[in-house]
Amino acid sequence: MTYEQLVVLNAIVTEGTFRGAAERLNKSQSAISHMIKKLEEQIDITLLSRETYRPKLTSQGKVFYRQATRVMQQMQQLNNTAKGLSADHEAEVFIAVTATYPLTNLLKIIGEVSADFPSTHIRLARESMGGPIEQLLRNDADIIVAKMDGVPVEQVEAEPISSVAIGPVAHPDFEPSRTKHMKTISEMQSYVQVVVADSSSGAFEQSRGLLPGGLRWTVSDFLTKKEIVLAKMGWGGLPDHLIADEIASGQLVYLNVEGYPLERSSLYKIRRRDRTFGIVAQAIWERMTAEDN
Repeated sequence: MTYEQLVVLNAIVTEGTFRGAAERLNKSQSAISHMIKKLEEQIDITLLSRETYRPKLTSQGKVFYRQATRVMQQMQQLNNTAKGLSADHEAEVFIAVTATYPLTNLLKIIGEVSADFPSTHIRLARESMGGPIEQLLRNDADIIVAKMDGVPVEQVEAEPISSVAIGPVAHPDFEPSRTKHMKTISEMQSYVQVVVADSSSGAFEQSRGLLPGGLRWTVSDFLTKKEIVLAKMGWGGLPDHLIADEIASGQLVYLNVEGYPLERSSLYKIRRRDRTFGIVAQAIWERMTAEDN
């Protein structure tokens, strides 16, 4: 059994066909088939059912593949460590984070790492909805912070690091805020909902909690959204860390809207499995540990 055979198996599973795996690995389809057949003979297990056009993992194959992905991850980490020890630091590290993520801890980490590697340029981007995922899968971003919605889990390494609560809020003088009863969707349709635009091209769009059939303003970021809500010109969901002071002082209040409860979502640090990381990106990744919430 070789690491290359595991890479071929992973390519077949993720691409869905022998042909797709061959194109991804720049090998002939016959070579791909031969390597998998040889692996199956070596371990005396039929890993893939070939009864249909798209090969599927057998029940034994699923168990084997789960362990194989762990081995591949460990090999990639070992490779990253070896390269980091033998190579100079990279020229740039690009980190894309969801706009709902509070930056305090990440900025501290970047500051510490930058002090050790001052000549590495750190590029930090705030993205909305599916933006971070798109940056990662286009191979632009080294590390992202995002929800796992729409993320192809077989292609990435991900660990939870934080969580964020988002709930519908408005100014206390905004008409729907003046009563405590639950507002129906039809009641809220005549009031402007402020939403943040998805910064992706749409391929990895995540849910934005849009009120069906309602009035809507779209803005580019949460701070603009917050200003509009504070100006009594609309309502919308805002992350708890952005409005903690305003909620405490009474400048903003939570709305009781049908189908729009206060929701808490887990945020993950995510990077691609098939990418080699430099010493600076690796240092940032290792220091991004789970935060107390």
